[in-house]
Amino acid sequence: MAQHHDHEHTGHSHSHVPEITSINKAFVVGIVLNLAYVVVQVGIGLHIHSLSLLSDAGHNFLDVAGLALAMLAFKLAKSKGTEQYTYGYRKSSILISLFNASVLLISIGAIGYETVRRFQHPQVPNGSTIAIIAGIGIVINSVSALLFFRNRDKDINIQFAFLHLASDALVSLGLVAGGILIHYTHLFWIDPLLSIIICLVIIASTWALLRNSLRLSLDGVPNNVDMAKLRETVLATAGVLDFYHLHVWAISTTQNAMTGHLQVANELTNKQVEQLKHHIKHQLEHLNIQHATLEITTEKREATCEVLHSQNL
Repeated sequence: MAQHHDHEHTGHSHSHVPEITSINKAFVVGIVLNLAYVVVQVGIGLHIHSLSLLSDAGHNFLDVAGLALAMLAFKLAKSKGTEQYTYGYRKSSILISLFNASVLLISIGAIGYETVRRFQHPQVPNGSTIAIIAGIGIVINSVSALLFFRNRDKDINIQFAFLHLASDALVSLGLVAGGILIHYTHLFWIDPLLSIIICLVIIASTWALLRNSLRLSLDGVPNNVDMAKLRETVLATAGVLDFYHLHVWAISTTQNAMTGHLQVANELTNKQVEQLKHHIKHQLEHLNIQHATLEITTEKREATCEVLHSQNL
């Protein structure tokens, strides 16, 4: 006996999928601001021969592309199922998060290569110009990051946007300090050194997202699902004797699915079994399971019906 959850509850209807508001506007504003900043960084970086500015511009451009893909993923996560894609295109939000994290890590190789070359053949950048441009970056990245702050824990792609924009603001702060040092000390090796620091920041801010998105793409258990608590909650329900063959995976970056096998007392009527399943699926929604399928087997157990009646199941 199996039943899919339709998100309807007796006497009321609601969903425990996180509400994410004004996010499209945040993506658009973030993309426009950062794209304009990339153009400025590239132009100035080429003019004053600053590797650190060009490295940061490349990083920021990838962030712009990542923001655009994340916005696309957010829209696809709401897609409806079809005959060929019964979950719609929701899984694409996970693939996009994996792609974004992978591309950012690959970009480190290119920056690292150019950094080594610049150490061997140093050029003379203008420290004060670096500091001014980076100062603009602090403002732009901080404003952009704040747009995603409220919803950062509700979706991995929004978390990606927030963390990278916030880390970009910190990188820009480092570039300001480096530019000032270059201006006053004329230690031009500081410029490629800043590129190395940028690489380390990218790795630090991207690694966790890469690991999480890779796990979700392999149908691993999402971070927001506590398997021990899930089992404990189901087994604590009156009428449930055992709970096994449990599988949990992510449909998208905001929705999770589960299949499981419930062993219930033989004394339960069909109506009571349906009420039991309905109650469990409601509890599962509070544990971040939006789509649940339960298989039922029965086994004798004394006094279970009385307990169920006392709990109004």
